[in-house]
Amino acid sequence: METRAATTPTTSRATTERATADRPSPRRTRTQIPVRIRIAATIAVVTAMAMAAAGLLVFVLESTRIDSSLNQQIDQEIAEFRALEDGTDPATGEPFADVGRLLSLFIDRNVTDDDEMLLTYVDGEARQGTPNQFGDSIRTEPVFRDAIARLLETGGTEVIDSPRFDEVWVTVVPVDDVRDPRASGALAIVNFADDERSELNRTIQTYGIVTLCFLGLITLLALWRSGRLLAPLTTLRTTAESIGETDLSLRIPEQGNDDLTALTRTLNDMLARLELAFVGQRQFLDDAGHELKTPLTVLQGHLELLDADDPQEVAETRLLLLDEVDRMSRLVGDMILLAKSDRPDFVSPAPVSLERLTHTLLSKARGLADRDWDLDQVGEGIVELDEQRITQAVLQLADNAVKHTAPGDTIALGSAWDAEGARLWVRDTGPGVPETDRQHIFERFGRSVVGADDEGFGLGLAIVDAIARAHRGRVDLADDPPPGATFVITLPSQQEVPWPAS
Repeated sequence: METRAATTPTTSRATTERATADRPSPRRTRTQIPVRIRIAATIAVVTAMAMAAAGLLVFVLESTRIDSSLNQQIDQEIAEFRALEDGTDPATGEPFADVGRLLSLFIDRNVTDDDEMLLTYVDGEARQGTPNQFGDSIRTEPVFRDAIARLLETGGTEVIDSPRFDEVWVTVVPVDDVRDPRASGALAIVNFADDERSELNRTIQTYGIVTLCFLGLITLLALWRSGRLLAPLTTLRTTAESIGETDLSLRIPEQGNDDLTALTRTLNDMLARLELAFVGQRQFLDDAGHELKTPLTVLQGHLELLDADDPQEVAETRLLLLDEVDRMSRLVGDMILLAKSDRPDFVSPAPVSLERLTHTLLSKARGLADRDWDLDQVGEGIVELDEQRITQAVLQLADNAVKHTAPGDTIALGSAWDAEGARLWVRDTGPGVPETDRQHIFERFGRSVVGADDEGFGLGLAIVDAIARAHRGRVDLADDPPPGATFVITLPSQQEVPWPAS
């Protein structure tokens, strides 16, 4: 037995170490990008997209404005030319009879912009032209001459791509000679859009350079600020890594009053609960091991001293060992019950009549011992509870009352329903619970003063407490004056209110 006891922990520890060593580590499988880099990159990308969208919108709006300005300028020239055409010749006071005279007079009277040029054509030949900043070289370009040839008869506007002047708008307005139908003329309006397009392109380039500078500055500020904001997370991670599996006493420093501080406070509360649970678990295992050690020692001692040739001793030892095995079975059963109390399916609530439940509990409790059983009060209503578990809890309280009373003493059960919830209690006229033991009787293996014949393990009230908490309720020791003790199970108010009697 000693060899197995020494070997088992070693094997378990070796298995745990191998499992830990074989467990893949996320840091080894892939490279992790720091959160501050992700935040800064996200801000940079979003800012760049916003600035690019703004620049594109400005470019589109300004391009539309340039096109609209050119169209307005062309429409204005055409309107002025049509007004002159519909008028009279100043020299004769009569309508224009000569196309050449009409075109020449319009050219003489018109003052054009620097990026605009007017040309006149009579019978397909170029005549006059207005001065501009680009000169007359546009006339010799083949792309311009081809556009004029296409538009002389039909008229209209065409945008050409000149090798020297880039974007050029060519508009031709045909005019007929009323005196000679075979003669024809035309007014050509030439607009050079390169100046305004170039100015727009320079503006967009400047905007792009400024945008890149500000984008770099915003990225640096995002890196710096995100680092400051995420500093508590770094502290949190460092502290969490320093917390061992057996030491949960460290806490994360709480600084500021923001979401990260709230997260830190929540984690500290979680660590406190885990520490309390682990301490309780260790204490529970220590106490359980101590309680199991006694019957095992008894079993071992009697088996070692057993005289197998003596039938009477074998029979007596058999009865004694069976009694110890029964005690161990009860202890293991209680431990398993407490271990299951945290599971969601530990209780299965259903509608139960509080009045019927109270009478049933009293009937079952009467069979525990010869006592003066009484009924204090009966509550009315339909309560949502697990009848089997609540019966187990109340009978456990009744059994405790039996252990602390004698024949002739009174043990009473009762129930009530009010705004606080449903209440079930067990009251006895025994010696009561000493003031110094009131804080420990609901703990696992916590015991008060018991009789010499009490073979309990100190798990009864812990089981009652677990059942009450599983119903989102509680069990309390009422502050009643001695003698006796009153244990009250309070359940949340989930029952239906009965109709008043007629």
